[in-house]
Amino acid sequence: MHLKIDNLTLQRGERVLVAGLSLLLPPGTACLVTGPNGAGKSTLLRCIAGLLPPAAGTVSWLQEGTAWQSEGLQERLHYVGHLEGLKGSLSVAENLGLGARLLGAPVEDRRLARIIAEEGLGSLASLPAAFLSAGQRRRAALARLALVPRPLWLLDEPTVTLDETARQRLEKGLAAHLGGGGSALVATHAPLAIGASLVTRLELGREARP
Repeated sequence: MHLKIDNLTLQRGERVLVAGLSLLLPPGTACLVTGPNGAGKSTLLRCIAGLLPPAAGTVSWLQEGTAWQSEGLQERLHYVGHLEGLKGSLSVAENLGLGARLLGAPVEDRRLARIIAEEGLGSLASLPAAFLSAGQRRRAALARLALVPRPLWLLDEPTVTLDETARQRLEKGLAAHLGGGGSALVATHAPLAIGASLVTRLELGREARP
């Protein structure tokens, strides 16, 4: 799936964060979005995810055999933001099972258990999310990427609170996603070990004028 951003302008109140941004993201590639705090990285990802409207410009997508479309993108992406979206009273397994159902792709218990184990959460599967550490909560949120495959990943600071083992697991999963023809936009302050030929970089934070 190709993602196209055309002449996009994003505002927060009266302040222009991003002006006239255009980007084409082909299958099998990732774009690392960098820039200082407040530059508009999170706002950009939230806009693509359909959570914020742009002040101007368009976000559209193209799949083989289709024309460019602006509708239906949300059903083809995963968005992992600063909040993990876990219910504290539910266990890790219950949260992930519920998340899969909400995404319209319920999973069998055996596959759910396998993915939880592969994400290093096997010993925590029955633990209520309220008792997880920040890093464990982040790992549980990222486990949804493997649980319900979708072609576009939008990841906002995905390595925050992750230990080295979990960060390497994320990098491996991201590389496999790209290798399978998926794509990703990753807002990050930290470097990610992904093949250089698969990565473009977008730096935000240049002075934008209303």
